[in-house]
Amino acid sequence: MWTLIGIGVGAAFVYSVVATVFPKVFPESFKTDGNVAVYFEAANVIVSLTILGQILELRSIAKTSSAIKSLLNMRPKSASRLVSDSEDEIIPIDDIQVGDSLRIRPGEAIPVDGVILEGQGAIDESMLTGEPIPVQKTLSDSVLAGSINSNGALIIQATKVGMNTVLSQIIEMVASAQRSKAPMQRMADVVSKYFVIAVIGISIATFFAWGILGTDQSWSHGLINAVAVLIIACPCALGLATPMSIMVASGRGAIQGVLFKDASTIETFRKINTLVVDKTGTLTEGRPELKEIINLGSHEASYVLQMAASLEVASEHPLAKAIVRAAKESEIDLVKVNDFVSVTGRGVEGVVGERKISIASIRDEDDELLRSFGMTDRILQLRTQGATVMLLTIDSQPNALIALSDRIKLNTLESLLALKAAGINVIMATGDNQTTAEAIGVELGIIEIYGDVRPEDKLQLVAELQSRGLVVGMAGDGVNDAPALVKADVGIAMGTGTDVAMNSGGVTLVKGDLRGIAIARNISESTVWNMRQNLLFAFLYNSLGVPIAAGILYPLTGTLLSPMIAAFAMSLSSTSVVLNSLRLRGKSE
Repeated sequence: MWTLIGIGVGAAFVYSVVATVFPKVFPESFKTDGNVAVYFEAANVIVSLTILGQILELRSIAKTSSAIKSLLNMRPKSASRLVSDSEDEIIPIDDIQVGDSLRIRPGEAIPVDGVILEGQGAIDESMLTGEPIPVQKTLSDSVLAGSINSNGALIIQATKVGMNTVLSQIIEMVASAQRSKAPMQRMADVVSKYFVIAVIGISIATFFAWGILGTDQSWSHGLINAVAVLIIACPCALGLATPMSIMVASGRGAIQGVLFKDASTIETFRKINTLVVDKTGTLTEGRPELKEIINLGSHEASYVLQMAASLEVASEHPLAKAIVRAAKESEIDLVKVNDFVSVTGRGVEGVVGERKISIASIRDEDDELLRSFGMTDRILQLRTQGATVMLLTIDSQPNALIALSDRIKLNTLESLLALKAAGINVIMATGDNQTTAEAIGVELGIIEIYGDVRPEDKLQLVAELQSRGLVVGMAGDGVNDAPALVKADVGIAMGTGTDVAMNSGGVTLVKGDLRGIAIARNISESTVWNMRQNLLFAFLYNSLGVPIAAGILYPLTGTLLSPMIAAFAMSLSSTSVVLNSLRLRGKSE
């Protein structure tokens, strides 16, 4: 942009200086009424109009960042920290430390991520998750920075502060996406580079064509038209065509609880025709409950639960958290675990007290062993009810079966029906047993179901689907999903899952709601269409503007395009592109 403007304004100004100081060096064809025309005013107005265009453009661009501004404004500037049971102190938000107890009054914004120590209330998380209905929270529930305490009196303990809060991570992800370039933009950048060279060539050709082939004042007209070509052809609209769409789209997505990692993901998402989904935490709530403990040995159920919870306290898996939660509810004291090892997709093991404990998914090789305990039919019954059954061993001897169940998310069926209606084939791939997986899959209307899959199996499944020419999305929430999330054309991580999953995915659904996939697809489709509109407008503008500036209409109208009008038109073109991009704020609802 500035190359063409600089050449155009520079040429007009230098020409005018020479014409003023040395007018006699110019032949008669450069003169009007015996004087050489000067273009100081034109150069001045072109610069002024260009700056005006930049101001209009920046004012419009500022609106594209409204989402980030809204997120930043959600953070309160200060908080009430408990000094004692009856005394608070007001401190800046930057002074809050992990472990601090904070008082949150009705109507106040929560300053940091934390857990509720006292009280209960309805928490409005709409600006973080896109969910308009406040969520009822009580003792031990987690709360997020930026959410609003609607009606309760709460005391929370800070667990994440500063840049570690979910809100700060959302802001960083949105900013990162807005800075990134879409594949379509890289094409526009290449076109712009050659376009500038071509325009300079056209401008030079215009100058000499008018000078050689024109009649009276031919060289003067040639200069005016050459400058007009340079000014009107500035590729500012072309350069803004896709970044503006990406900025608006990523901001809109953040407000609706959908975080895009980069512009490429926004452009690719609409192409997904196959979606591989994990079960636990993706289709189900990811908050399993202990259903039953079946003893295979001589130990009491409370002892089995103590050993299991003591081991699982070091694990990140939702099933592990369910076991620990059950132990706490039963007021069972946990024992220190040593030599803890997690085998992703298989189970965990370690030394609890002086006993070697392991908890693992039941595999085919365990069937003969379990048959000797007469448990085959019972396990099958639990699995057909959608329960997950794991084997606990103590000192390498089978000791108990632990059954856990997880409810299907309320909106899962609705989301899957919407995806199928959009032509997306949904496939379930889970580390859970095939029978359990089918029990859940049949209820949700999923036909293609893979159970007993390990992380490498999920990765292989995605690769196989891609080898058929399919565009694959992978939705998951755990460490075991990370390889497949990276391999997929678009990885979709649940915001309620692990950090590893979120770092591996190209899209994060903050609330972990599959409805976010439909929202992301809608944003992707409308954004790509908007980018194409912008690029088409920019190309059409230059295709029509350059010939007119060169003087193609002069034989018909007898008038030439003033460089000043060209500058004004150039400024309006870029502003128009930005305004068209802003329409996405409404379309992505």
